[in-house]
Parts: sequence; structure tokens; C-alpha cells
Amino acid sequence: MVISIDFDGTVVEHRYPKIGEEIPHATETLKKLIADGHKLVLWTVREGRLLDEAVDWCRERGVEFAAINETLRADTNEHSNNTRKIDADIYVDDCNIGGRLDWDIVYHMIHDHLSFYQVIREEKRKAQQLQQQMEEQPKKKKRWFGF
Repeated sequence: MVISIDFDGTVVEHRYPKIGEEIPHATETLKKLIADGHKLVLWTVREGRLLDEAVDWCRERGVEFAAINETLRADTNEHSNNTRKIDADIYVDDCNIGGRLDWDIVYHMIHDHLSFYQVIREEKRKAQQLQQQMEEQPKKKKRWFGF
């Protein structure tokens, strides 16, 4: 699968043009996705020196992208000029509806082929089970001590 990854606000906190702190588990998850056989494309507004800094930052943490700001599958792109529209199966970006998902959820969705709706439904079911377990626990009696 080809996965397009935004950088600022997705892999690192927004500090553009500086590089912010890593968002928890971002590079760890990206490395797992690469190990699973996925092709990652870095898709960012960064250009020139700022882009080089972002690529180097990722490389230092063991993340190598299959392509950077370009379509990996050029044969499927009808436009020969640089449209900056990346052809990917999945886009991971902090500007998604609902905002940036935690990286463990992103990995779960990709690895287990789940839609956002399925993940939300799964989390709702877990919360209901937890609440039911809490309600089934015996209630402790209050004891009053006289002084």
C-alpha cells in the first residue's frame, strides 16, 4: 500500500519553519509500516533547505521514504507536470476531519484494514464493556465510625 505522510503537525508538532518535537510513536509507527511492506511518501509544504532538514530528521530516526513530495506510482498519474497531488492509498495528515489520530490507531487501522467508522465503533464497544464491568462490581458498604 502507498501511504502519504504529512510532516508538520503529523510526525512532529507544528513549529514551522523549525522542526517541533516528535509526536509520540510517530517514527516508531512509520518504521513498522515500512517493515510491513508499505511504501511511504513524505508529502509536505516544506521545500529546499527546510525539506532537507525534515528528510534528514526522519532519516536519523530510521525512517526512509520511498518518495518525497512526488507520486510514487507515476504511471497512474494522468498529469505529467508536477501537480503536487500525491497518488496514494491512504493519507495521514493532521488536517483530516476529526484531526490527527494517535499513531497507535493509525497503525491499527492500516494493519487491520479498518475504516474510521469501524475503529470508532470498536472503541465505543470497549467503553460500554468497561462501564458494564464497573457496574457489576459489588459496591462497598459505607461504614461510619463514631468519635
